[in-house]
Amino acid sequence: MEGNTSKQLTLFGFFTITASMVMAVYEYPSFATSGFSLLFFLLFGGFFWFIPVALCAAEMATIPGWETGGVFTWVSESLGERWGFAAIFYQFFEITVGYIPMLYFINGSLSYLFDWPGLNVNPHLKLVSILLVFWVLTFSQLGGTKYTAKIARVGFIFGIVIPAIILIVLAIAYVVAGNKVHMEVSWNSFFPDFTNINSLVILVSFILSYMGVEASASHANEMANPKKQYPIAILMLVIIAIVISSAGGLSIATVIPASEINLSAGVNQTFATLINHYGSGLDWIVRIIAAFIGLGVLAEVSAWIVGPSRAMYVAAQRGILPPVFKKVNKHDVPVPLVMFQGIIVTIWAIILTLGGGGNNMSFMTAMSLTVVIYLMTYFLMFIGYLVLVLKRKSTDSQAGYQIPGGVVVKCVVGAIGFLVSVFAFVISFFPPSNIPGGSTGEYETILTVGFIVVLILPFIIYEFRDKKNASGIAPTRITTENAPEHHFFIHPKARGEFHINPHPNDVMDQDETPKQKDESIVEDKKEDSESK
Repeated sequence: MEGNTSKQLTLFGFFTITASMVMAVYEYPSFATSGFSLLFFLLFGGFFWFIPVALCAAEMATIPGWETGGVFTWVSESLGERWGFAAIFYQFFEITVGYIPMLYFINGSLSYLFDWPGLNVNPHLKLVSILLVFWVLTFSQLGGTKYTAKIARVGFIFGIVIPAIILIVLAIAYVVAGNKVHMEVSWNSFFPDFTNINSLVILVSFILSYMGVEASASHANEMANPKKQYPIAILMLVIIAIVISSAGGLSIATVIPASEINLSAGVNQTFATLINHYGSGLDWIVRIIAAFIGLGVLAEVSAWIVGPSRAMYVAAQRGILPPVFKKVNKHDVPVPLVMFQGIIVTIWAIILTLGGGGNNMSFMTAMSLTVVIYLMTYFLMFIGYLVLVLKRKSTDSQAGYQIPGGVVVKCVVGAIGFLVSVFAFVISFFPPSNIPGGSTGEYETILTVGFIVVLILPFIIYEFRDKKNASGIAPTRITTENAPEHHFFIHPKARGEFHINPHPNDVMDQDETPKQKDESIVEDKKEDSESK
């Protein structure tokens, strides 16, 4: 699909294609463990991290020539290709860990659906279950993603939005009826205990809920007046994110004592408590809701399988990755990259499920590891942005959207985003004190070792890349799609808006004569030389 940069996206249109990220239902239980102070964390993360990310990303995404390729292009242009590859690698790799909490959540729903607590408690059963679910979803996506967004729409509405509304309504009715509230609601409880850094670790789950907005920054180009409309859309988004996430998290914290919250099944656990509160023999309703919730997140995971792999396709075309990773099947799915992703997810699942420190601690370890890996991308993005503003003013001045206030304000916004990222990164390595159950020793070990391994991997890969065959990408090889239908229902970082049209030789099982292949190779070299 050819890119279309015509100005056609309205303020509401941009808001809707980004709003799916505010409905991270599987994170509500982790929010709830912080009690009433979840409001503080949501406000802090929203205004001091989410907004700087969104504004800086939009400015870079609207520079002519920087519209395609996402963080790979932004960081490569400002800091160099090596760092650009590292940025896209971390963005890709964090998702391989990020699947795990989502799969744990699905497994928790299955345990309620089948009334089988052992499925969520026995680590070996849990491992088999989540891997079976993941690989079935992976193979289902190899046939193409034509219907993925439509499936995600159905799952989003019936498995996430409707259950979330029911949860909030039931919790409100529970409180209005005068039932016991299992959290302290006061000005003092609004603030976390700043003297205990271990109690601040939960901030990572709130940062995670805001991650990914940079993937939609390119759509600012499609707005009629990005300078005016984009900041309004982002402000709307962060306010609604705070309201919805607060309602979801507080609903669980109100009904379930913090010491009893199960991170992977906390939503179903709350439904069970609320529904059974109104009468016995209603477990069948809980199981039906668990089925819908499980299917909702299942649809969300399926939408994540191919999109992130396409982002790495940029690096494959540049010759940074081995040639096999340039291959796609007839459905335009990068099969080798998807299989590589599946292997990595399997490894993480084994490590985190069997050695993550227990049910809740495994969930929290997976979330924290996801955040520290993804924060490396944001470090590079913010540094690249500051270099752009301070050293490449002529390039920055061409951006379709610019943070108002000049260089000083731009630097302040970029610095705030960077410093909050550093703060979230540092506290992530302290074992959480408000997560019930589990061993903190495994948390520290897996987080530290896992991070160090992922940290150095992109630089090793880049150092041993095929320098002879490395080349730039022809302009026709990269296209960016305008906001497609149904993308309201898919998280921005899972969409893979940036696509590279594969060379005919890179399409697997394609019937070509040797002459055709030779001609296409010549044409490929011609395009590459022109792009240089």
